[in-house]
Formats: sequence, structure tokens, C-alpha cells
Amino acid sequence: MARTMAKQSSGSLAPWLGVAAIVILFDQLTKIAVARVFAYGEPHALTPFFNLLLVYNRGAAFSFLAAAGGWQRWAFTGLGVVAAIVIGYLLKRHAAQRLFCTALALIMGGAIGNVIDRLAYGHVIDFLDFHVNTWHWPAFNLADSAITVGAVLLVFDELRRVRGAR
Repeated sequence: MARTMAKQSSGSLAPWLGVAAIVILFDQLTKIAVARVFAYGEPHALTPFFNLLLVYNRGAAFSFLAAAGGWQRWAFTGLGVVAAIVIGYLLKRHAAQRLFCTALALIMGGAIGNVIDRLAYGHVIDFLDFHVNTWHWPAFNLADSAITVGAVLLVFDELRRVRGAR
């Protein structure tokens, strides 16, 4: 058992921080490009179901607490920083678990990407707008996408681990 635990914790943290850094880089580059090229709130249709649409989110997912008066900026910034620290600890401890760490690195990169927005602008820049007729899914960004993919991978990894333990 001790040997198994030692093997699980061995491995480099660098690849996982690299994945997170790539997420942050692409997230920030796309947000900067959209913010410079598009006018706020003006949709640019790419397909019958997808627009690029520059919007700002002062809240969390689905604009939760967007109109809360300003304190949410710091609460969600703090939450993102704490999440990144906890994920960094988990990545170091479980660096040899590839799927688990890939999921965590995606979540970390997405969380930090949105923290950067909150610190720099006071809001998160969103621009991916999917819709069916007049119903629009709340706009989101690459950081949100990385967080979502990471969460799905975490669930998949846990299901795989539970099934393998039988």
C-alpha cells in the first residue's frame, strides 16, 4: 500500500501547470481579440445556432449574483484563487494520475483565466453565444469551457476508478 501511494504521488507537476498555462494563454488571447474587434452586445452570426457576442459577466455562472453590488467580484476572485491553490496541492500530490490531473489542470487554467478578468476589468469577458431560435444559452468563454470539460473528466475518472475497484 505504501508503495502504491508513493507511486501515485511521484511525477512532475510541470506538465499539469503547462496545461493550465495553455488554457490561460488561449483564454486571455481570445478575450483580448474579441474585446478589441467587437462592439459590446453586437452579435456576429457564424452559424444559424452560434454567434460571437461580447458581453460582460460581473457574477458567476449564468450571471449568478451579477447585480449584487460589487462584493461578488472579490468573493469570486477569492474563490478562484483558493481553488487554484487547492488544485495545485492536488496536482502535486497526484501528479502521476494522468486523467485526474488533466481534469484539474483544465479547471485550474479556467479558474485563473476568469480571476485575471475580474482583477483586470472587474468582470469576466464572455463571447461564445449558442442559441436555438430566440432562446440563448448564457454566453461563456474558453475558461468556462475548460472548467466544464475538466469537471466532466473528473466525473468520468471517478466512475472509471469506482468500476475498477469492483
